[in-house]
Amino acid sequence: MTIPTEPVGSVPRPSYLLDAMSGQADGTVDAAALDAAIDRAVAETIAAMAATGSPVITDGEQSKPSFATYPLSGMQNLAPDGVEIPFEDGHTRQLPRLTAGPFRYTTYAGQFVAQAKRHTDARLKQAVIAPSALSLLYPQDGIAGYNRDAFIADLTAECEKDIRSALDAGADSVQIDFTEGRLACKLDPSRGLLRDFVALNNAVLARFSDAERQRIGIHTCPGGDHDSTHSADVDYAELLPDLFAMNAGRFFMQLASETDRARVLDIVARERRDGQTVYVGVIDPINPEIETPEQVRDRTLEAAEHLGVGTFGTTDDCGFSPFGDDISTARDTAFAKIKARVDGTALAAAALGSA
Repeated sequence: MTIPTEPVGSVPRPSYLLDAMSGQADGTVDAAALDAAIDRAVAETIAAMAATGSPVITDGEQSKPSFATYPLSGMQNLAPDGVEIPFEDGHTRQLPRLTAGPFRYTTYAGQFVAQAKRHTDARLKQAVIAPSALSLLYPQDGIAGYNRDAFIADLTAECEKDIRSALDAGADSVQIDFTEGRLACKLDPSRGLLRDFVALNNAVLARFSDAERQRIGIHTCPGGDHDSTHSADVDYAELLPDLFAMNAGRFFMQLASETDRARVLDIVARERRDGQTVYVGVIDPINPEIETPEQVRDRTLEAAEHLGVGTFGTTDDCGFSPFGDDISTARDTAFAKIKARVDGTALAAAALGSA
């Protein structure tokens, strides 16, 4: 038997790409030189990921400044003082604030797929940002002449366009990054904010057919940036009932770094709906220690015990570098961890096949 296994998405950018990005920001590197650095990094990342034996490839999000803000690059109607997200180690990330309408993406994910396809014929997965995350751009005190309802209508249409651009460009699947889900439970223990997020995401998913939704997944984790998280202290029991209310076919869950994986797996088994495949995290990107294939095998067999054979896959807890400037994990470490996941998942499949 086989067990599906997929990466979440990002891997650390090589130093020459980070230098080119900072050079473009300060005017010392022109656009052509930056494009050449990006294309080289994408080609090298795809080759390195393929060398791990991964059946599904990503471009490592090499050209994204961050997983959350790639659609906003060059947008003029933004101010820098938006919602601030604190991490457990004390550092923060801040979203921009929308200052005027209409809301339109400046970059769509399909361009990343098209670039990656120049370097591989493998199955390509593309990550996109959730509409719920981008809804945080709209200020609480509103925008004159552009009310929240108009913004949400524009946001829903743009998110659909983003996902379709990736599918139309040849992505095998699309993953919606929903790291704000667990954080929402922390910000609003009543789960009202979480349910608003789920309803907004479902409004976008409703624009796709049943067959298309089977190719669309949801990724959840407690954040992962500079080896720190923003909501790991939130009990998964608070998130999962509403998470599985989203009408997607695949779910990618941080689990390797959980202290009581068996308990969480039991909640997953109870809450997930028919037709939903759950990819459980068996690799912890925040932990610098490289997992062995045997550790991955054992975590995978644990998932099989609780979820049943043929109903789940394996993944990484989070991307290895969701923000472009996060160099807390070495590229070689990231690819070694990916290879351990691939090899360990194969070991578990062999063990289950001979059982």
